[in-house]
Amino acid sequence: MIDSECVNLARWGGLPVFSLPGADFEEMADWPGGVGIPADVEAWAWCVSVSGWDGLSHSTMFEAFLRDVDPARVGAFVIGNWVTENNMDQTAADVFAPLVAAADRFPNLRHLFIGDVEAQQWEISWIKQSDLTPLLRAFPKLLTFGARGSENLGWEQRAYPELRELTFQCGGLPPEVVRAVAGSEFPELTDLELYLGTEGYFGGSDVSDLDGILGGTGLPELRYLGLRNAENSDEIAAAVAHALIVSRLEVLDLSLGSLGDEGAAALLAGQPLTHLKKLDLHHHFLSEEMQDRLREALPGVEVDLSEHQEPDNWDGEETRFVSVAE
Repeated sequence: MIDSECVNLARWGGLPVFSLPGADFEEMADWPGGVGIPADVEAWAWCVSVSGWDGLSHSTMFEAFLRDVDPARVGAFVIGNWVTENNMDQTAADVFAPLVAAADRFPNLRHLFIGDVEAQQWEISWIKQSDLTPLLRAFPKLLTFGARGSENLGWEQRAYPELRELTFQCGGLPPEVVRAVAGSEFPELTDLELYLGTEGYFGGSDVSDLDGILGGTGLPELRYLGLRNAENSDEIAAAVAHALIVSRLEVLDLSLGSLGDEGAAALLAGQPLTHLKKLDLHHHFLSEEMQDRLREALPGVEVDLSEHQEPDNWDGEETRFVSVAE
């Protein structure tokens, strides 16, 4: 699981992120001398990100990365922001194509993230994603994979025998991607995090789209399940309350969404949750009474009920909202 706020990653694959060239460097002349590239290549997750709106292109920076850092020693790699004034229409596929072409130079790459872009650089819903199949096919030994953004996102439904952690951060995860993930086989996956989001930002999944996940057949090792940032959190909670996957989980995460008393009551009325180490519900719309009921019912469980929200009121009608949208 990564931080709920969609900011630049501090760590990936268990390693601190080192970004080249970094936000403070506008000219390639500053790199590497001004940056100071670490010699202990294996100790870092390496991020290549454009340095500014009018800076050099991501492809130029990636070429310099290949020149100045030995890719054979890189275990974790992050594709950061690629948007400049000259390539606003560039997609993720355009950006990861050079990495795919150089795949044989990255024999030890096990942790990969694409789209490490924070809001001040480019809004999450503006990130032009792509079908991720070529990238995943090029690196079949990945243990950890993550992507941010969801416009035109694609996922190939198949077996992923090596993956341990998978995360999608977005304002709305396309239903076809949710179904493809739910229909895939992950024999070793321990952590699955989906920002389901809203229909207005490419989401709109029904609970039925999650059936393959909640049934747990393709996820025998799953211990953390995050069905986060959902506009239909109450319906998801009702389905989770009776889902087979829950009995093997250590952490159930329904945070960042629209959860209200109805959904929390469904959780309490369903199968026991006392085996959990943590129930994460932060950013919620629960009454004080319901929060007390949850704490009392789960005395040995860490229940995160922080970030209580009040619904918006439009012409007398209350509307709940998710944490991450545009």
